[in-house]
Amino acid sequence: MTELEKEQKIAEVSDVGLPEDLARADLYGLIARFFLAPPDQVLLNQIVASVPEASGVAVEAPLARLWDNLVELAKNNPAQAWREEFDANFISVGKPNVILNASFYLAGHLNEKPLVEIRKSLELYGLEAAESITETEDHIAALCEVMRYLIAGDDVEISNLTNQRAFFNAHIRPWYDELCDAIESIPDMHLYQSVAALTREFLAIESQSFDMI
Repeated sequence: MTELEKEQKIAEVSDVGLPEDLARADLYGLIARFFLAPPDQVLLNQIVASVPEASGVAVEAPLARLWDNLVELAKNNPAQAWREEFDANFISVGKPNVILNASFYLAGHLNEKPLVEIRKSLELYGLEAAESITETEDHIAALCEVMRYLIAGDDVEISNLTNQRAFFNAHIRPWYDELCDAIESIPDMHLYQSVAALTREFLAIESQSFDMI
């Protein structure tokens, strides 16, 4: 591939607003929603409705298969079951079964240097946490929301491929595998294991895509 072809390829994937960009933004938003709070029945119904029934088409792509698995779980498990699993594993008066914050995985404790670095990045982008959000900025849901903004936001000076790659590589890529491992290591956590599997595959695709640029 010539240098000109490389530049043209980068320009193609840099165009924020392309259908694939919006799909990426939507998936980041969905992952954020699942990890911020358990899904309500409205969201579960929307997930089920996203796949036409009896399509008869064999799905080979790993991400598509994992999505189909999530759809089946959304169809067969009511919101109360998701809430019970969420509360049992992510919420605790002591240490929960699974911690959803980058600082824990990167520094061993909450509210450590990784959180400070994330706040510096957000300040650079002119972003700040909403007052209604009680989780710190290094929570996986918060980080996915930032990625969604960097993909689909209106300000191209902020929402662009360069910032997406920098933020992802600095604040998500170093620890998402460990988070997914933690979730998948809990045998009774079968609903959120599907979310973790989808998250891992999607973020692995993101990693590969950023490496190609």
